[in-house]
Amino acid sequence: MRDFVQRVVEKLTVEENRDRVSVVQYSKEPEAHFYLNTYTTKEDVVDTVRGLRHKGGRPLNTGAALQYVRDNVFIASSGIESQAPRRDVVFLLDGSDGTRSGFPAMRDFVQGVVETLGVDENKDRVAVVQYSRDPAAQFYLNTYTTKGEILNTVRGLRHKGGDLSTLEQLSMDQSIARKDVVFLLDGSDGTRNGFPAMRDFVQRVVEKLTVEENKDRVSVVQYSKEPEAHFYLNTYTTKEDVVDIVRGLRHKGGRPLNTGAALHTQSIAHIDTFFEWLFEIRERDDCHVKEAALSCFSLTYASFNKTIFSEHSHSLVESQAPRRDVVFLLDGSDGTRSGFPAMRDFVQRVVETLGVDENKDRVAVVQYSRDPAAQFYLNTYTTKGEILNTVRGLRHKGGRPLNTGAALQYVRDNVLTASSGSRRTEGVPQLLILLSGGRSFDNVDTPAAALKELGVLIFGIGTRSSDSRELQRISHDPSYALSVSDFTDLPNIQQQLLSSVESVVIDVTPESTTDLGMCHHC
Repeated sequence: MRDFVQRVVEKLTVEENRDRVSVVQYSKEPEAHFYLNTYTTKEDVVDTVRGLRHKGGRPLNTGAALQYVRDNVFIASSGIESQAPRRDVVFLLDGSDGTRSGFPAMRDFVQGVVETLGVDENKDRVAVVQYSRDPAAQFYLNTYTTKGEILNTVRGLRHKGGDLSTLEQLSMDQSIARKDVVFLLDGSDGTRNGFPAMRDFVQRVVEKLTVEENKDRVSVVQYSKEPEAHFYLNTYTTKEDVVDIVRGLRHKGGRPLNTGAALHTQSIAHIDTFFEWLFEIRERDDCHVKEAALSCFSLTYASFNKTIFSEHSHSLVESQAPRRDVVFLLDGSDGTRSGFPAMRDFVQRVVETLGVDENKDRVAVVQYSRDPAAQFYLNTYTTKGEILNTVRGLRHKGGRPLNTGAALQYVRDNVLTASSGSRRTEGVPQLLILLSGGRSFDNVDTPAAALKELGVLIFGIGTRSSDSRELQRISHDPSYALSVSDFTDLPNIQQQLLSSVESVVIDVTPESTTDLGMCHHC
């Protein structure tokens, strides 16, 4: 096999702007020996191919290897040449009464995105639609062919105003002669304060329906760890009966929040229309309903707090004395030498915002390249001054290749432990902030999953040299993967990171695990 590859490469014209070559070997897991942009001469490629060693291992996972090639090799950062993109981009803007104060920011956002596009009749095209009760196209994909025309129009957009009445329209739509409506209510511990408002909302929607045996039918299911049907679609045949029962609903309570199990409950197995009320989107299980053809509306607290709720029911960590264990994992490989001072300054600025104390926030720093090295542990220092002094004196580690997977495993096994100062078993949030300047040469998925199983909230920050998909897989959620052009731009995302860190929600189980999420409704 190796000789065959060598003979094929000998026939190619390997140059930066001509033919490029990559080799991936796989068994149970794939491993890239080199990427399309690793070598620019035939000699380098052939020399490396001659030195290839058999990987070994089983079973043979060809599917995973093909997916790996698609996600990690055939991408621009690995050397594949990209042609000028052609994209049709439509912005759908909420212009209802509730967004009046925020509309200028929405408009600026659209403007900022358009600035990054290559607008041309044969390249990127843009359209903007604003909606409240009814949609209105501000301009279509073929209206403008230059970026300047689009930006001028976007700058002049005016707020539309009006109600968002999707639910009322659905409930009164006479074209839907018979509707089966199921309300799935989050009854977990985190919704106790807001439950009366949820109950009132259900009541108001039911009032709009025509509840009869051969017309509209209603069911209500409340769930937390397990679902519980308050009544089924065939339990009541009059609106009065349904409304009376809804008025008497009591909050269920319990944790964790298992939305997937609730979605698979028998009462919603074969229905046409289904309302889902989620207070927090923090499922512990899979949330897929592919068997049934459902019209799903997921209503979040953030969307309706102005019209439905009179009080906030935040599930934030106690604000008077936050306790967090924060670990910085810094890429110290050869590729980050010039950017390391900016990384160091970033760590310093974040630490400045923390309340460092033995019984409040604790900080650890790990630097890695081929191997990880702890600069200090969570229980090494108890004052902010000591931490800042040490951070200021950090020296770039150097080395290659970049083994992010090994570093993540090191943090799990050696830093987030009780002996190193971790308070995970006490229910203290565990935060890992990764700064990476390149693609990892080892597997990151398994150690990242192991950290997440411990309840560690991972933020991934990368540069244009990083693999964005890899960072998204490592992070607690893809939205927690942040990107900068290079490390000198870290101040641009500092506030975004700090806002996320300050909004950590903690759900502590009586045993020794900590489930971390984000506050989606603050």
